[in-house]
This record gives sequence, C-alpha cells and structure tokens, in this order.
Amino acid sequence: MGRKFFVGGNWKCNGTTEEVKKIVGTLNEAKVPGEDVVEVVVSPPYVFLPFVKSLLRSDFHVAAQNSWVRKGGAYTGEISAEMLVNLDIPWVILGHSERRQLLNETNEFVGDKVAYALSLGRKVIACIGETLEQREAGTTLDVVSEQTKAIADKVSNWDNVVLAYEPVWAIGTGKVASPAQAQEVHAALRKWVHDNVGAEVAASLRIIYGGSVNGGNSKELASQPDIDGFLVGGASLKPEFVDIINSATVKN
Repeated sequence: MGRKFFVGGNWKCNGTTEEVKKIVGTLNEAKVPGEDVVEVVVSPPYVFLPFVKSLLRSDFHVAAQNSWVRKGGAYTGEISAEMLVNLDIPWVILGHSERRQLLNETNEFVGDKVAYALSLGRKVIACIGETLEQREAGTTLDVVSEQTKAIADKVSNWDNVVLAYEPVWAIGTGKVASPAQAQEVHAALRKWVHDNVGAEVAASLRIIYGGSVNGGNSKELASQPDIDGFLVGGASLKPEFVDIINSATVKN
C-alpha cells in the first residue's frame, strides 16, 4: 500500500471572517482527487477553527497551529490538546520553525508536545528543518536528524504522525529547495527512521515538504519518490492551493 499524498495548508496568523469565508468557498468548489488519492488538511488561526470546520467540505479536515505541552491550566494564551479533543479538531501542527525560532521551542519541548497531543488521539504534523547558516555549514542532515530523534525518543506509535521537512531558509522567502535538494533530505530522513525506528515505520511514514511551495513548482516536487506531499504557507490562502492539491495526481 503506497503512502497517501498529504497536503496541509498553514494559514498562520492571517485572516478575517470575510477572508476565511472566501478561502473556504474556493476550497469547497474545487475539483480535486478523492480522499483515496490525497488527504487535505487546512490550519486556520485558533479563533476561526470551529467556523472553518462548520463550513468546510467533509472530505477536507482542519488542524490547529499549535497546542500546549501538557494538560491545560494556568497557561495564559495557550490552547490545550484537551480543547482540541472537545472541539473535534483532529490535527495539530507542532514544532514549526517560527515557533522554534521566535518562541525558542527546543527539540525536546517539541518532542514532548508531539507525544502529549498523540496521547490524546490527535494527529500531528511535526515540523523540522535547518536554517540557511546550518545548510551553508553542511550540517543539514545533523540538524534534521537531531530534531527527528527528539520526537522519536518520545513517540512509540507513528501511525498518526506526518513529518514535515521545512528548510527555514525557504519559508516565505520565495526560495525553494530544488527537487533534488528536497529529495536528498527526504531520502536521508527516511533512512534515519529506517535505521533508528524501524523499516515498517520508514516505509509508511509520510514525509512532506514545506518552503515556498506554489502551483508552479508543486508537480515537479511531488514527482520525487520520497516527497509525500506538502505543508503550504502563503499559497494556501490563494486559489493556487487547489493546483497544489491536484499535484497529487503525479504519484499515480
């Protein structure tokens, strides 16, 4: 059984009620492959999660952009995984580079967050990736392996994990890792999982790419054997997100 293509849309800190209605309207009208070919998940800001869930077509799902590392309580401004359970939000994005860099989330902290969300039955898009300085220093594989190890140290069942490789230097910059560069890292990550977690997990784990993916480059990236989909930032707010979803057909 092949790995089902996965396309996530991270809306980040964007949107008004009217803008959200427009984005969802475009998605609801889109002609895309069925759920047997591609899994589509969109991640609006927290305040819009129930609204988007109520409007969105039933074959697309929603994700939170973050959740707290343990049970809720006196953590002002945080959202707990228990709340996601209560609102029936199936997915959550954890370890995004913006949270690692801007909010100083460590590899170990991200690993704990992933484990806690999974323990409450949430599905996790776990993000990893290197900075430009790290790539230029030739430490890309060391960095992403360490980030993955911190997750692997806390996770025993990978069935509900999608690993998102997002080179930090390519997020929102317009720079994109070439298909060959992206494939090289994806293949190395799969080998790391094979050697350190197990062959079965390595074969089934979806490793998706993020970093200035758009309607123009998605098909070429999708054609790479170890790229199982995308986590899309800015382009997920635009009609071209539909083209990115449709790039799943190159796997067939």
